[in-house]
Order: sequence, then structure tokens, then C-alpha cells
Amino acid sequence: MPDWRELYQELILDHNRRPRNFRRPAAANREAQGFNSLCGDRLVLYLQLRDGVIDDIGFQGAGCAISTASASLLTERLKGKTAAEAEALFRRMHALLTGVPEPEDPAQPELGKLQALAGVAEFPTRVKCATLAWHTLHAALAGGQALVSTEE
Repeated sequence: MPDWRELYQELILDHNRRPRNFRRPAAANREAQGFNSLCGDRLVLYLQLRDGVIDDIGFQGAGCAISTASASLLTERLKGKTAAEAEALFRRMHALLTGVPEPEDPAQPELGKLQALAGVAEFPTRVKCATLAWHTLHAALAGGQALVSTEE
């Protein structure tokens, strides 16, 4: 029987070594910057939002393995999704990463590969690393220009 934690750890390491969508999309029309002072993670998340759909998404920056993997997985998952679907996934991921139980809702998005980040909830000092990209996404969707900090 495979050890699922080991498989999840390998997925996180792979996304850290070879982050997907590590670039600034040419037609990006939304962006937000995020900073995690605890770990030193910094990222800029870029969106090309057209008619409420994320046509393209990318990120740049530097951070720990959890932060980079989380941003990479986020960009893979959200391309082609609506802003509403992205917000629903933000709420679901925030609950997963912080260990806060969610109310049962059959309309909740499936997590798929994002489930690999679930173990972060066991390590409170790493939660901010994993949630940084998600909070930055939330700010980019809202059109915010202020720096997103994990200290808030």
C-alpha cells in the first residue's frame, strides 16, 4: 500500500523544483504582491481576467518550498476558472490549510492535487507559507494594490 504522505511530499517538492506558470503573462490585467515576514516569502501573482474568467495566471518571486509549491498548484488549478470559482476554492483552501472545519456543501470544489497541502495544518508556522499565494489571489481578484501580508 502506498504511503500517501510520501506521495504528497513528492508532489510538493516537484512543484518547488519546477514551479508551473512561473512567469508574468503578457496580457495580465490584475496583480497583487504578497509577503510572509515569518519565512521571507515574496511573490507577485498575475491574472489575465476576461469576462470574469481567468484566461491566464502566473507568479514570480522567491520563497520556501511550501510557498512556491502552493503558488504553483494554485496557478495550475485556476486557469480557465471563473472568478467566483476561484473565490470558492480560496475559501475551501483557507479552511483546509488552517485546519478549520468546513460546513458540508455539495457545491464545494474538489481539491484534487491541492489536497497535497493538507498536512501543513499540522505545522502552524508553515500555514502562512501555504496561504500566502491564496491571500494574494484574493487581493488580485478584488483589484487591490496594497501589499498582502501574512501578519494581518
